[in-house]
Amino acid sequence: MIDFNVPPFIGKEQEYIKEAIENNQKLCGDGPFTKKCNAWFEEKFNTPKALLTTSCTHAIEMAAILVDIQPGDEVIAPSFTFVSTVNAFVLRGAKIVFIDIRPDTMNIDENLIEGAITDKTKAIVPVHYAGVSCEMDKIMEVAKKYNLYVIEDAAQGVMSKYNGQALGTIGDFGTYSFHETKNYTMGEGGALLIQNKDHIERAEIIREKGTNRSKFFRGQVDKYSWVDIGSSYLPSELNAAYLYAQLEEAEKINDNRLKTWDLYYEGLKELEDKGFIELPVIPNDCEHNAHMFYIKCKDFDERTKLIKHLKDNEIHAVFHYIPLHSAEAGIKYGRFHGEDRYTTLESDRLLRLPLYYGMNQCDIQYITIKIHSFYF
Repeated sequence: MIDFNVPPFIGKEQEYIKEAIENNQKLCGDGPFTKKCNAWFEEKFNTPKALLTTSCTHAIEMAAILVDIQPGDEVIAPSFTFVSTVNAFVLRGAKIVFIDIRPDTMNIDENLIEGAITDKTKAIVPVHYAGVSCEMDKIMEVAKKYNLYVIEDAAQGVMSKYNGQALGTIGDFGTYSFHETKNYTMGEGGALLIQNKDHIERAEIIREKGTNRSKFFRGQVDKYSWVDIGSSYLPSELNAAYLYAQLEEAEKINDNRLKTWDLYYEGLKELEDKGFIELPVIPNDCEHNAHMFYIKCKDFDERTKLIKHLKDNEIHAVFHYIPLHSAEAGIKYGRFHGEDRYTTLESDRLLRLPLYYGMNQCDIQYITIKIHSFYF
């Protein structure tokens, strides 16, 4: 069986974990490896502050607290996303206003955002699907016009860019995921990127259970105490050590995944040219990170048959999100603004193919051959 995903492993992960245990003797949060990871993001992506977290989910929760989401507020987001994108705001009492996606990139339709804004709207949450950027110039323009926060869900977007700028550094806040299915992993983990320096001190407090412990360790206060709301959002040093080994080889991992993505594209282009499938679209102003490779079948039934065909040939391919606005909780905590023209239709057609660091080229060729055999 060709697995859908194999978590990346560079080779130094075990060495760094051993260093954390034996040399640093620091296993809880904010040890040497956590600080190295934070510094790597800040320097690599030119962002004022990066804070490693226990998950991207928790990074979004921190952002929701920092922008002071209150009961009755509204947050605009796409329905085609993972539940973590919106759960953070629902937990704070907000109503989610779902809007339709663009069929080319599967990202939020930037031209529909303004029409969904009310006097209750507090934030826009663009999701960079498959590591391909939303149309951020337009989104930031609308946010500025209505004085709204922009929180980028760049869970899939580490190393991707929009007009040369790293995803996660364009809005007020950016969030990353380092789950084992992502390009870079620590098993479970994430990061919060902060653009406005005024938010940094409170972010550190929220991340440290609502205490000013970070200031204490920097020698800025004589003792630390409970000063605000918060939770335990610090990952273990063991997780950070695993991640740092991969960040050191970030370009190598990125290049390898892009080569796999390109091989898929070249191998399946004939099927698109003949009208059997559709391939991913990368706009000219976007530089993607090959987070995933997907194809779009004719419809739901064809996709179901293709998944079975691939499974019969020892290939694990999967569909992706069920639109949130059609879920039980989505109906309870949100509403869809406007027409669902593409969200459900396109999600029913999308099929993800295996893609991971170090994937065997022979496997890629085998997969493309088996997809061809389904249509011919």
